Amino acid sequence: MEIIQTENAPSAIGPYSQAVKANGFIFCSGQIAINSEGELVEGTAAEQTEQVMENLSSVLMSAESDLLSVVKTTIYLTDMNDFQAVNEVYAEYFDGENKPARATVEVSNLPKGVKVEIDCIAIA
Repeated sequence: MEIIQTENAPSAIGPYSQAVKANGFIFCSGQIAINSEGELVEGTAAEQTEQVMENLSSVLMSAESDLLSVVKTTIYLTDMNDFQAVNEVYAEYFDGENKPARATVEVSNLPKGVKVEIDCIAIA
């Protein structure tokens, strides 16, 4: 098992790692709309999704992988009415033939009051 850490994505805000590489997979912790300087990205769910996807990409790059290797994601939304807007941004990062398995769920609240959080599993 290898702990993955990069300065190009926000540091963990609790007792967890940005990602863990184990048995040929990379398990990325949920990312929210905080930039690498630790600043919260305000705005719409779509705007926050852009930052979330950039964070996931940075963590995967640190693990010598990328979004093309993602096999599963989970999207957490505080309002399912944001589904279409989030989906449009998400599709920009997973276009072409790489369309990972995915679950999307509505939750009552997320850390720092953000509107979206996404985690993923990728091939190492």
